[in-house]
Amino acid sequence: MTNKQELTPAIIDLEASGFGRRSYPIEIGIALASGQTHCFLIKPHALWTYWDNNAERVHGISREILDSRGREIIEIATSLNELLYGQTIYSDGWGMDMSWLGKLYELAGIAQQFRLAQLQALFQPQQYERWHDTYKQLQNDLKLKRHRASADALLIQQTFIHTREQFDTKIKVAR
Repeated sequence: MTNKQELTPAIIDLEASGFGRRSYPIEIGIALASGQTHCFLIKPHALWTYWDNNAERVHGISREILDSRGREIIEIATSLNELLYGQTIYSDGWGMDMSWLGKLYELAGIAQQFRLAQLQALFQPQQYERWHDTYKQLQNDLKLKRHRASADALLIQQTFIHTREQFDTKIKVAR
């Protein structure tokens, strides 16, 4: 692992059927420390029926796409465990992402084998000052127009790296 990878957090981002208690995960995106990305569309379980059309307008994923291209919950949970086993992966929306991952693993009937942590726990105070502007600039530079989980995970990771580098902050990421 290179020194840059040691300082680069792995990021997870989830898209969901909506917000609130009845919502559930529909897409999971991962940006690993190596820069490699992964995306998983989730076929909703029969018990997952809640759908918010406003959320669909944001992420652009229809129920029809999930039904035709989504993978089964047990397959997604197993793949995530294999990919992330023993690692700490960071989220900028920890509260919601933790809840949605919990729903996924509970229905899959297997234990989550990686740790989810708040990205903000790695921040230096100066990073907050530059976050929004850097995020918008990178969004334009990377030409990321779609609001999708893997693109968002990569954008969040790159924003973290750039805001950290702007202040020459050295942060050791938990593995």
